[in-house]
Amino acid sequence: MPLRSRLFTACLPLAAGVIALCLGGGAAGPARAAPAHAIAILGEPALPAGFDHLPYVDPDAPQGGVMRYGVYGTFDNLNPVIVKSALTTARGLWLDREFGNLVFEPLMQRSVDEPFTMYGLLAETVETDPDRSYVEFQLNPKAKFSDGEPVRPEDVLFTVDMLRQYGRPIYANWLRPAVKIEKVGAHGVRFTFDNTADRETPLLIAGLPVLPEHAFDHAQFGNTTLKPVIGSGPYVIADVQPGQRITYKKNPDYWGKDLPIKRGLDNYDEISIDYFRDANAQFEAFKKGLFYVYLEGNPRHWQTAYDFPAAGDGRVVKESFQTKTPVGMRAFVFNTRRKVFSDVRVRKALSLLFDFEWANANLYYGAYKRTESFFEGSELSSIGKPASDREKQLLAPYADELEPDVMAGTYHPAVSDGSGSDRTLLREAVNELKAAGYDFKGRQMVGPDGAPLGFEIMVQTAEEERIASAYQRTLARIGVAVSIRQPDDATYQQRKQDFDYDMLLFTYYASLSPGVEQVGRWGSSSKDAPGSFNYAGVGDPGVDALIAKMVTATTREEFVDTVRAYDRLLISGHYVVPLFNIGEQWLARWSFIQHPDVTPITGYYLPAFWRDSKAQ
Repeated sequence: MPLRSRLFTACLPLAAGVIALCLGGGAAGPARAAPAHAIAILGEPALPAGFDHLPYVDPDAPQGGVMRYGVYGTFDNLNPVIVKSALTTARGLWLDREFGNLVFEPLMQRSVDEPFTMYGLLAETVETDPDRSYVEFQLNPKAKFSDGEPVRPEDVLFTVDMLRQYGRPIYANWLRPAVKIEKVGAHGVRFTFDNTADRETPLLIAGLPVLPEHAFDHAQFGNTTLKPVIGSGPYVIADVQPGQRITYKKNPDYWGKDLPIKRGLDNYDEISIDYFRDANAQFEAFKKGLFYVYLEGNPRHWQTAYDFPAAGDGRVVKESFQTKTPVGMRAFVFNTRRKVFSDVRVRKALSLLFDFEWANANLYYGAYKRTESFFEGSELSSIGKPASDREKQLLAPYADELEPDVMAGTYHPAVSDGSGSDRTLLREAVNELKAAGYDFKGRQMVGPDGAPLGFEIMVQTAEEERIASAYQRTLARIGVAVSIRQPDDATYQQRKQDFDYDMLLFTYYASLSPGVEQVGRWGSSSKDAPGSFNYAGVGDPGVDALIAKMVTATTREEFVDTVRAYDRLLISGHYVVPLFNIGEQWLARWSFIQHPDVTPITGYYLPAFWRDSKAQ
């Protein structure tokens, strides 16, 4: 039965905690504000109404040709919003970090050149009040799905219903404050919030995908599917080879191609994404020209692997891109759900023994910098900055969890002598473990319960295994038994989703506007939610409180202080062993793939690249 037949046609009083999805006209509510073309988390949008194009695209970019990407992994699902198999969904469908939104589109599109600003896409206008107690979107009357059906308010309501029932936990968090959702006029949808909403809530709602009600089997929505799905985006799914390749073709009737937010984007006639289960095979395919862009993150590889003919004669170009956003926290992650990692003293001791200096010199040509903060390389980082008075006030209830050097701004991860067996650090780690009740029994480190201290590191690639092996060797010097396992990709993804691991490697990407997504990474409510990103299993009232403060800040100064305080609490919790970063982005491309001269604050932006037939 269609959703509209199952919903109320008027806004009726409902029991507390029940959401009213209404198809009737707008009810009385907050005073109306003026509709706008965009909305920013703080301050005003950088681009005015009537802007011509985004500043980091070439509005006259050549159109046409085929783009081929190559990625590591596999896929078995084409519904990108569901929990089930959420980590093995085909790339490019929706909210893809590299490839953008090829099939599904949000109400509003985020600019990657601003901390957090949304510009109209499916929604022509957005309206909210100063308290952000509601948000109303007016859909563009021209918006339609690839099968020609119009995008309607009913599709927004259907999407909300499906996300609440079957979506990943992050969507439930975004939608939780919405206590009433109703159709307003022919093209409008209004979300009314309770007092748990914050300044970010309207922007998160604006970033939701809109799914076609008529194109989904409601009863089967929560199950994985390999049937091509329908969206409103610039591309349609042309071919699916499960686990191997997905091909998208541009929709010649794409409704939004002339919008300012879309000018200079979506420049290929066809996009193919090939999957590789071996990193060496992936790079060999790039060298042969089987795909055209290689995103590099390994200094050793960057220095030594590009000696093939195409790179020598200029057919393959190596480029570095500078960013103005946090570099991201690449780290070994302790699963604190496991008893072995439940004591912060144990985590601190084990963190001392990752020998960055040895690994950087012997594995990576000295190219890396040690990562110290969850917001490294930005004003949001607490490193080198003593806690401000506001930070001290925010952190006062959690003083027992904080380390003095972290509060003083003098904290840095341990620095070794580069030998791989720094006796000073080994001794310090042993002393920390002894304080937690551990001691040597023969050559083994044994806990208070008599069990040897040991754990497994789950890795995904040979490169991850390489760095895990270096960590393993140092830990063995104090009697800690570490095993390393690289399961097949499907097993890896399932274990990751089910939190079935002791330790894994993960990169926590960050922006200049961290907010409610932090709940999914570190919040108590996500600790036991399958499919969340809370890989460390954190459930800390202090962390929860600071996330709440972060998303209600009304000035940039208040926001920065809150994020720095949050950074200090996460660092003091020793939930991860920080690894390293290169401070810039590396990319190799075949020369016929070109890009705009302007780089946004987030670095390279692949949806703005194009294929130049003259350069081939």
